[in-house]
Amino acid sequence: MAQLVCRDVTLGYEGKAVVRHLDFEVNQGDYLCIVGENGSGKSTLIKALLRLKKPMSGEICMGDGLEADGIGYLPQQTAVQRDFPASVREIVLSGCLGRTGFRPFYGKKEKETARLQMERLGIAQLAGRCYRELSGGQQQRVLLARALCATGSMLLLDEPAAGLDPLAIQEMYDILKDLNRKEKITIIMVSHDIQAAAACASHILHVGEEPLFFGTKENYVQSGVGSSYLTATGGGNDV
Repeated sequence: MAQLVCRDVTLGYEGKAVVRHLDFEVNQGDYLCIVGENGSGKSTLIKALLRLKKPMSGEICMGDGLEADGIGYLPQQTAVQRDFPASVREIVLSGCLGRTGFRPFYGKKEKETARLQMERLGIAQLAGRCYRELSGGQQQRVLLARALCATGSMLLLDEPAAGLDPLAIQEMYDILKDLNRKEKITIIMVSHDIQAAAACASHILHVGEEPLFFGTKENYVQSGVGSSYLTATGGGNDV
């Protein structure tokens, strides 16, 4: 059974559609890369998958035990967020908020989850550091650890490599590849860097006002829309 299914979904603002008639599904262990031109509706789709925005028409269904609050989300960072005056431990722990219910505090289980995720991403030694003092790559690891505290099954990432230096970008993609291939965590990622992002992807969703492509990475490379987009963005057929 699919974890997530979009059936004839149209998304937009104030009655104006930006994406029409989307049909795709995501199964456990998939690595879906969402690409498209600026303003094509990629981030709007992420909001809809998180149930933060209702479709104008169509439906988004979740299955295989997945709930909207069980999806780990790593959003694009703003300058204000990068300057957030909290400790690494506090930020990672906040990913457990969905598990605390009506309790106004974190219990041993949540603290242990946060500790394990920090160790998992190699940032345990940064636990007491102030988040805004970290490098861009370290901050992204902190936010990824926070997202992993919320889920063991699916991550949604909106331009996770934006603003990072080349080494940090490669490290981020290597981490995501391991989470997907070794731990079978489903990944849905928006990215403008098609060559780097799609290198590990199993499927590509190319969005526009009308659906342009959904299928395997191999079929995308061979398709007309994929070939044209890869050439225009300098990706070639190396993905």
